[in-house]
Amino acid sequence: MKNAIRKVNEAVATGSEDAAKEALQLAIPVIAKTASKGTIHKNAASRKISRLTISVNKVGSAA
Repeated sequence: MKNAIRKVNEAVATGSEDAAKEALQLAIPVIAKTASKGTIHKNAASRKISRLTISVNKVGSAA
């Protein structure tokens, strides 16, 4: 899960909208699966997904 989140954050940092969206689409199921197994709370997973989505959307609107 950390690697998936890191890839999204790196893509956002480079400013690449397409790469960020692609990384986000790969990260969301990983985070959701981690929550469904009980490793993290479902609300924590939702919060992580929401924050990543917001950061990716900012890259899209800034470009």
